[in-house]
Amino acid sequence: MISSDLPAYRAWADTPLTERPKYSVVIPAYNESERILPTIGAIAVHMSSLGEPWELIVADDGSTDETVELLQGLGLANLKVLVAQQNGGKGSAVRRGMFAAEGDVLLFADADQSTPIEQFADLLSAIESGHDVAIGSRAAEGAEVTNKSLVRKIFSKGLNLLVRYGFGVPFADTQCGFKMFTAEAAEMLFTHQIVDQFSFDLEILYLAQNRFDLTVAEVPVEWIDAPGSTVDATKVAVEFLRDMAHIKWNDLRGRYASANHEWPKPASSTAALAS
Repeated sequence: MISSDLPAYRAWADTPLTERPKYSVVIPAYNESERILPTIGAIAVHMSSLGEPWELIVADDGSTDETVELLQGLGLANLKVLVAQQNGGKGSAVRRGMFAAEGDVLLFADADQSTPIEQFADLLSAIESGHDVAIGSRAAEGAEVTNKSLVRKIFSKGLNLLVRYGFGVPFADTQCGFKMFTAEAAEMLFTHQIVDQFSFDLEILYLAQNRFDLTVAEVPVEWIDAPGSTVDATKVAVEFLRDMAHIKWNDLRGRYASANHEWPKPASSTAALAS
């Protein structure tokens, strides 16, 4: 921790916000006890150093390890821990986190910090320039990717080609777990989100492009293949291909027009919430 950032971090950690946060950071988490605390520390220090009111939300996805207990034990004044009784999928966790967020600008970031929180400013710049959504990209020109295996590179390239030319979503990388939204865009997208698994990213971008005509910036980011992933790549690939068809079918049947979840905004920040 940089010494000059310490007072800002301590103020955030010890004193509940009395004003609406400008930024909300949402982290979906499933059995992340091995790495959630370093992630919380890195995000809390960096975001506190920005000098704006902000909140951190961890949306547990039915973890069976000590993830929830570790988070609740931190006692951080502006951390919300959303507790799920069972696993609902990453898309479900992110949606719950977005529903609980109160910020003007909302970011969701993966618990493994594969994209460091220091990239926040790059996406924020795109939002401040007028975009509704900014997505971190490992495939855009200027991105820096470390430790990605050859098999994963080939696999990702194949899926990206399917998405761009077979699905009509014109982005080089739809699945990077680092995406930012204005509050208005988040409400539009997440109240219509249906997919609860990993393909929710694709669904959100499909809706942004084809349903709501939102402007989306694809921003090159630094990305490191972090060890200890809880993701089954083969299972995710099968789900991804299946969900591509489901998203198209849902749209043809008009399900997105009728999938209007409520957008429940909490009255005030709390240290821990249960859902």
